[in-house]
Amino acid sequence: MSYVIVSLKAAELAGTKKINTAEAWRRSAEIEFPDSIDSQVKACPKNTFLGLCEEGKIKTVPAGSYTSSQLNKQYALKAIGMLGTGKKFTALELWKAVLKSLNADPEKKHNYQMSVVLALWENDLIVQ
Repeated sequence: MSYVIVSLKAAELAGTKKINTAEAWRRSAEIEFPDSIDSQVKACPKNTFLGLCEEGKIKTVPAGSYTSSQLNKQYALKAIGMLGTGKKFTALELWKAVLKSLNADPEKKHNYQMSVVLALWENDLIVQ
């Protein structure tokens, strides 16, 4: 069970099935985490996905107004820039690099934001 799968399924639902992005995430999370409401509603990965959608950074989803979370969107956009350099990262390495580049607290915990970004990146769903 992972937010990688949720991200990919939500991108598919929002893009090819034309389902609202927040609803696509909700449906995907319910399927992936049927026994965990906490995992279904976890804000950081969801808002990372919605922030990327909002900026038109997911190939299958048109830009629009999808989230009020600016911080997770900022993390994701910074991560895309770093991935665009060709350097390979694990989710944790990418998280630490993003925090460092933003002069953010290096002890801030990773909450799957970079798992979402990497899943979309590695499946060629990100617009640079």
